[in-house]
Amino acid sequence: MATARILRPAKTAMQSGLARTKFWVLEYEQATSRTPDPLMGWSSAADTLNEVRLKFDSLEEAKAFAESRGIAYTVEPPHTKAIKPKAYADNFRFDRIRV
Repeated sequence: MATARILRPAKTAMQSGLARTKFWVLEYEQATSRTPDPLMGWSSAADTLNEVRLKFDSLEEAKAFAESRGIAYTVEPPHTKAIKPKAYADNFRFDRIRV
C-alpha cells in the first residue's frame, strides 16, 4: 500500500517571488531504500512511485484525489513567512541600539 504526503512547497533560496509556491503537491513516500549502483555509483530504488509529483490548485483537490484512489496520506502544513515591517526612517531613530 502506497502512502503519500501532501504539502505546499517552500520557495527556494534562488527565487525572490512566490510563483511556484501557490499549488499543493502530492508525492509518494519511499517504499524501498536507495542503494548505489555498483557500476556508476548512482543511487537507485526499486520503486518508481517516489518519482511522481502531482500538482493541485487546492488542498481539497489533492485530498479528494488521494481518497478516490485509496491512498493513505499525511498533510504537512504550509511554511509561513514571518514578515518584519521595516521603514527607512528607522535607520535614523534616536532610540535604536548602536553597535
